[in-house]
Amino acid sequence: MMRLLYPLIASALITIVPFLVTFEKGQDIVRGLFGFEYFALLLLIVFVKDKLNTKVMPVYAGMTILYFLFFVVLLIALFSVAWIDLLNLLAIKNWNVGWYGVLPFVTCGLAVVMVWRQRPFSFNAICFILFVLLIFHLAAYNYYAAQPLVQFPMVDYCGRMAPKQVERKDIAEEFKTKYVVTDSVTITRDYVDPTRSNLVILVESWGVPLDINRFESQLKAFEGFVSVAGMHYRMYSRTRTAEREDLMLSYSVDSLRRRDTVFLPKVYGTMGFETHYLFGGDSLEQWRCKYIRKLGFENVFYGNGLDDDDIVSKIDSVLGDTTRLHFVAWTTRKTKFPMAEFPDIYNSDVNSVDSVYSEKLQQTLNQIAGIARKHSNVRIIVLGDHNPILSPIEFQEKFYKRWVPFVVLN
Repeated sequence: MMRLLYPLIASALITIVPFLVTFEKGQDIVRGLFGFEYFALLLLIVFVKDKLNTKVMPVYAGMTILYFLFFVVLLIALFSVAWIDLLNLLAIKNWNVGWYGVLPFVTCGLAVVMVWRQRPFSFNAICFILFVLLIFHLAAYNYYAAQPLVQFPMVDYCGRMAPKQVERKDIAEEFKTKYVVTDSVTITRDYVDPTRSNLVILVESWGVPLDINRFESQLKAFEGFVSVAGMHYRMYSRTRTAEREDLMLSYSVDSLRRRDTVFLPKVYGTMGFETHYLFGGDSLEQWRCKYIRKLGFENVFYGNGLDDDDIVSKIDSVLGDTTRLHFVAWTTRKTKFPMAEFPDIYNSDVNSVDSVYSEKLQQTLNQIAGIARKHSNVRIIVLGDHNPILSPIEFQEKFYKRWVPFVVLN
């Protein structure tokens, strides 16, 4: 275990020190705890160093020279990756190298000293360790993306040097002058009405299009019912994150760093509301079976393949009961990617994808408008979960990244 601990600590040293030295209050840079390339290179340095320490007969002098050259290459690679990693950090801040240029030499030198006397792993063991680490990182990142386990300096460098795509992060001024534009995640709790029934709808893959005319044509489905319309920013492009985010009332961390999240369904349930969650798919999708009940819903329905039309009928039945107040949440499915019509996710015809998506989205919005028209006494909050991902890149570029619409009806 100690043989792994020292290379991990050494790679963390090279990764974290430049980040801490260049840290500024309020900065928003997501960075791993230790570098994957550093860890791999340090394991290989120990492996090759051990080969050089082995007594070799003169006949194998050529092999010794080869190992020595490989050892030098590994050292150069370690310093080079650390230098590139530093440049990545400074490029984000638009800073010059200056005295920061000494950091890679100091951290890499200390890292090599830390692992110098460690016993090596076999080459096969090194490959296995790196593979397990990569899988563990991907699993952890999927669970908690705010703090990745591993940093990949060379991947970051390639991403920084690659041709830049269309800028889709900042909402155009024409949107801001006509609609509410906010980075808040409290849309639902800001607009729910405790005096009447509420319906919260998360529309699958409804993102904010770059073309304002396209957005306004989508909103025409709600003419006569709109109280507020706008767009807000999501931290992650995940449906399951959006479901919890949109139903969150408060979040706090106490002095012992224990997290406490209060969700709207649970609060409204204690207020006497009948709470419902409906989804036409299977409970295993996005692992809803693990967290939906924890949000406080009294009634949870999974359709196991039912179309949104069937869910609309169930919602109509629930809201038709006026003997008590209801808090209902529904996640749609019709516009979910990848679509059955386009099994090749990224290489399908963009115009065809756009046409099918637009038609299905309009059907969903029309269904929601129908609910608003029939149940005018119900507050309805409609939000997108994320822009259309798992689709051709050219189609994704028609939408802002992470920005989703929200509409408050009735």
